[in-house]
Amino acid sequence: MSENAASDTIAFLGLGHMGGPMAVNLVKAGHQVVAYDPVTAALEAAREHGIATVDSASEAVVGASVVLTMLPSGKHVLDAYRGVDGAPGLLSVAAPDTLFLDCSTINVDEAREAAAIALDAGHRSVDAPVSGGVVGAEAGTLTFMVGALPEDFETVKPILELMGRRIVHCGDHGAGQAAKVCNNMILGVSMIAVSEAFVLGEKLGLTHQALFDVASNASGQCWALTTNCPVPGPVPTSPANRDYQPGFAGALMAKDLRLAVNALESTGVDGQMGHLASKIYDAFAAEGGAGRDFSGIITDIRDKAAK
Repeated sequence: MSENAASDTIAFLGLGHMGGPMAVNLVKAGHQVVAYDPVTAALEAAREHGIATVDSASEAVVGASVVLTMLPSGKHVLDAYRGVDGAPGLLSVAAPDTLFLDCSTINVDEAREAAAIALDAGHRSVDAPVSGGVVGAEAGTLTFMVGALPEDFETVKPILELMGRRIVHCGDHGAGQAAKVCNNMILGVSMIAVSEAFVLGEKLGLTHQALFDVASNASGQCWALTTNCPVPGPVPTSPANRDYQPGFAGALMAKDLRLAVNALESTGVDGQMGHLASKIYDAFAAEGGAGRDFSGIITDIRDKAAK
């Protein structure tokens, strides 16, 4: 990238609930962003915010110094890099030494494979999955967990700082995904525990506020309780006060926990809570919770307790 980073073109591929606001923040900061998404409505929304759009991912990549991908899965990332169904791969279209910045949440092994093929094609690679949800994407307060060589981290950090508040260099290629999968396993398990505790408190005659006042100032304190509290009232900004509108959707938590299970199995870790949390959120997503905030798991726990 040049010394005047804001003059460099960023190809932004994937303008969904997270990618769209992230791209907007880059444009607000003065970057030239050329974007593509297969969903017409996403392209229209991007144009309304001053983002230049094109008709294909390959077209977006031509002339870009950074290619930022925000895609649903590792297969999507690898297919985009290599090309599929006759479409040229992004690695073959990009100029030499392009920096490929993947902010998707994918398997650690897939992130390392993506980095390897990018390097083999003469490019640079960074994996930087995010935490913070749609609210964080819109506000530019995301946390980025970054896997990169030190020199590439220094190159990409100023870009990430325009979209996030906390940028953590976790290690070499794949380390960002490793940190994300570990963090979200903690989050999924803790939200289930917090939700079970509130339902138990209801059965025992505790008010939500009483339990919150104790646990939030005692050893039960955690983010799932104090920021994303699964009952309305104690934390007015939590999705529970908006009928569990996400936030961080149940389908995404189910996906991230499946990634955690993949990592547990590939490493031989006896992660029983991770496996159980994955099973619980898979059922939640399949039974109507996919589009609700993941804290809505409390409603399933409450319903089953009543039976």
